[in-house]
Parts: sequence; C-alpha cells; structure tokens
Amino acid sequence: MFKPRRHLLICLSLVVAAGVAWLLLRDTAPDVAPAVKHGFNKALAQARNGQPGAARVLYQQFARSDLPDSRRVRLHAELPNYPSPQALKLADKDLHHPSPKVRQAAIQSVVALVPGGPRSLLLGPLLDDPEQSVRFAAASALLGLSPDDLGLYFGPLQQVLEQYQAVLKARPDDVDSQYLLARLYLHNADLKAAQQALERALRLEPDNLRAVVLQVEVLDKQGQGDAARQLLARQLQAHSDSAYLQHALGMWLLQHGQGEYALLGLSRAVELEPDNPHYRYDLATTLHDEGELQAAQKQLQEIVQRQPANRKARVLLINYWKESGQLQNVQVLLALLEQQNPDDPALQQGL
Repeated sequence: MFKPRRHLLICLSLVVAAGVAWLLLRDTAPDVAPAVKHGFNKALAQARNGQPGAARVLYQQFARSDLPDSRRVRLHAELPNYPSPQALKLADKDLHHPSPKVRQAAIQSVVALVPGGPRSLLLGPLLDDPEQSVRFAAASALLGLSPDDLGLYFGPLQQVLEQYQAVLKARPDDVDSQYLLARLYLHNADLKAAQQALERALRLEPDNLRAVVLQVEVLDKQGQGDAARQLLARQLQAHSDSAYLQHALGMWLLQHGQGEYALLGLSRAVELEPDNPHYRYDLATTLHDEGELQAAQKQLQEIVQRQPANRKARVLLINYWKESGQLQNVQVLLALLEQQNPDDPALQQGL
C-alpha cells in the first residue's frame, strides 16, 4: 500500500530534478539568435573585408557556445584587426577553451593584441597546460621578453624551452624541427648549436630559404658579415625571382645602415608578391625613414585598398597623413575605422 506512494515520490523527484537541470542549462546556454547562428560566413567575410560593423558581428560569433572549434580558430585569425577590451576578454576566455587548437589560436590573438610584458600575465599560466603543443606555443609567444617582464614565469619558461629543445633534437631528420631548434638556440645566444641545426636542415633540404635566411642572421651574429653577404648573394643568384629572398636582402641592408640600397630589394619583393602586406609595409616604413613620405603613403594606401581590414597599415597611414598635414584624409580614415570598430583603442586615444 505504501509502494505506490513511494514510486510516485521518486517519479516526482526525478521530474523536479530534470526541470531544475533544464532551467540551469537554459540560463547558462541561451538560445542563439537565428541571424547569428546562420551568419558565420557572412560575419567572417565582413571582418576580412573590413566592412562597417565588422567588430560587432565578429564578437557575436565568438559569444556562441555552439560554434565548432575549427570555426572558432578561423575567427581568431581576424580578431587582431579589431582590438578592444571586449576582444581581449574573448581571447583570454579561449585561452581556457577545452580544445588545444583553440587555445593555440587564442595565444596568437593575445600576442597580436597585447604588447610586450603584460602578455606574460595572460600566457604564463599556459606553460603548465596539460597539452604539450599548447605549452610550446605559449613558450614561443613569450620568447624575447625580459626576465623582469616574465617575473614568476621566468623559471617555468626555461623548463618548457628545455622540453621543447629535447623534442626537436629527437627529430634530426625533420627540416622544420631543425629550423625551430636553431631559432631556440639563437634565442639563447648559442650560435654554434644554432649553426649546426641549420646545417642539418639544409643537408635535408638545400633550397629551404627560411633556413638560409636564418643562417645569414647567425653568421652575422658570429661576426662573419662577409660570409653572410656571400651566402645571401649566392642564394639570390640561384633564386632571383624569390620575393622572400629579396625582402631578406632589403632587411639585411637596412640592418647594416644601407637604407637607400635596401629599398631596391624591398621594392623588388613587392613587385614579385604585390599581395603580400608584410613586404609592402616594410617598404613603406623604409621609404618614410629615407624621407620619401608621399611614396610611403602610397604603399600603405595600396595595402588598405587590397586589405581594408588591415588595421596596422591603416593606423600607420593615419599617422603619416597627420605628419604631412592631410587632415581631411585623416578624418576619412578615422571615420572608416570607427565604422569597423567603434571601440578601437586608436579612436579612444584620439589618434
């Protein structure tokens, strides 16, 4: 006689528990508006093309809890062009995402959004990440920071770098691993070990231009400037149409105080790869340093025209136009920047 009542109470308890769980889930994972849920491709295109409202729709996509990891990674590729306190919160949140690939993408966003020392506060904890690839990505992102900038993370960084080196050394037949190993040795000023790693990489792949250019840098740091110049000259003779080498030549000449000649290599790199914004940006800054302000402005205008979302070029162009007194052009670009991202720090600082 008491069994039916007991069964009824159990059933009621289960129903109540299910109801509470449903309410909790509803509170923590609100429904996504249809326009946002089905607007990923549109939002991504809007961000890539620097269209009005780009930051807003980009942030909306980040706020989705139903977004696949692969799509979240693609969003991080665009986030650095839309900096703001909100953007930094989104990147910081994804540093704790369950997916290692998303955490690695968030690391790159933080590197672009946070200059110098302050990034160690965000990325330092990832040196203890359970995923090895994330630990190594965090360590790479912290390279170059001073011990003072690293603070409590100086010791953990050295430990992770030692682990990273050990993993790379165990792959003597992998070109990319030997290249990365050389970069780590170079960071530690172990120039002999860096040279040996690059020699292994070039034995495996003699035409690996990344390794060649890094070898030029290592020779330079060893005081072998003539050997570095000859190596670069030989490679340019063998790969005269390589934009990468032409850019490397320009940067090498620039570092050696030969800005006028550096323009030749940098201009040739842009000619060979006109859609490469990095080459064109370096050409613009070198032109500016050589007193060619109008030519520098033209190069930055070309970047902004080809890539309207390129904030770095847009902000520098605003500065160059201010420098030449072209305030009307400044106002136009500022207005476009505000349409893209009204919370851009450049606007808040009264650029």
